[in-house]
Amino acid sequence: MPNIVSVDDHIVEPPSLWQDRLPARFRAQGLHVARELVGLRGVPGEDGDPEARWSDVWYYDGLRVPVLRIYASAGLEVAVSDGKVDLWQSDAIGMTYDEMRPGCYEPGACLADMDLNGVDASLGFPNLILRFCGQLFLDAPDKDLALLSIKAYNDWLRDEWERVGAGRLIGATIVPLWDADLAAAEVRRNAARGAKAVCFSEIPAWLGLPSIHGNYWDPFFAACAETRTVIVIHIGSSSTSRTTSDDAPPALSVTNLYTNSSMSLSDFLLSGVFLRFPGLKLAYAEAQAGWIPYIVERLDTMWAANHKYMRMDHLPEPPSTYYRGNIYSCVFDDRVAIERLLDKIGVDQLCFETDYPHADSSWPNSKDVARRNLAGLDAPTVRKIVRDNAIEMLQLDASRWPTADASPVA
Repeated sequence: MPNIVSVDDHIVEPPSLWQDRLPARFRAQGLHVARELVGLRGVPGEDGDPEARWSDVWYYDGLRVPVLRIYASAGLEVAVSDGKVDLWQSDAIGMTYDEMRPGCYEPGACLADMDLNGVDASLGFPNLILRFCGQLFLDAPDKDLALLSIKAYNDWLRDEWERVGAGRLIGATIVPLWDADLAAAEVRRNAARGAKAVCFSEIPAWLGLPSIHGNYWDPFFAACAETRTVIVIHIGSSSTSRTTSDDAPPALSVTNLYTNSSMSLSDFLLSGVFLRFPGLKLAYAEAQAGWIPYIVERLDTMWAANHKYMRMDHLPEPPSTYYRGNIYSCVFDDRVAIERLLDKIGVDQLCFETDYPHADSSWPNSKDVARRNLAGLDAPTVRKIVRDNAIEMLQLDASRWPTADASPVA
């Protein structure tokens, strides 16, 4: 099994990041960490509360965000109830940075954890403090502080995370979502220093922003296309999780999280964005891929019917035309996609992820998980999915890595 290039991992933001990089006058208001008693699921704790424990808590411009185990579960023991592992109960517990694996927030230690896991390179998204496309700063009232904080994070990615990573750690940058022109400028600023990817929302309209069906986001899309910066879209980056009823079990919403990505893909294929920016590249993270062929085929069927009511006349070619070569997705456990639909998804457009250091990460057994998921595929196809497609998508230089293992599937 070749070593993996993971297109979806997460960086736990180090506690001193903004205090080290913000101007002095903004530090008290800016992101900083305090240690205090925290109860189950992050509520403030009290002495005598059996569920309360000392934990680190992020503060930002009046906002309080406790650090829970869901941020950094790698290597931690999980709760056991009736002999069964309960990841979600474990993740409700507060924690300190001292309890985390250093690889969650220190680049050198992250490389060591990647070596343990057979991972050559990793695309790191923000974690649950910033949220998956930096929604924290979109919601913040002080936009001057928010913009400085975004730049501080992106500077840290380049100056610390990627520098130590020496081509193996790739940081997904964030942009000021409240202004498309400012977002475009930040894309260009980061691309000039070697950035490969930028985070964006699945459905910006759900964040109270303009949709992609007009021209509002064109400056941002133009900057990404011109600099060959991949737009990476993580599940949950529209701050919305749908369910059917208040009494539906959580498994329903978790299982159907992909529907956000499904509507996002439909948005992009119908919007005309790829007509205006044919070189634009998108990648969906943690959404799996078995749903993609149905969406693309259904859109093509409606396009061919040519009903004016569907408002698809602006597309000169079927929507599938804009899927091929422009849109990537990734899997970590999707046998339907691998065994039945790979040809329709596109063998050159599917990648693999490990989701380090989250609770459902396959670390430190990601190669075994990949081997089970990809069993039956020939060695060149396996290599494409676990590494080569990601290398192509992100324009990575694999010659700098300690290994380029090309061994066939065991």
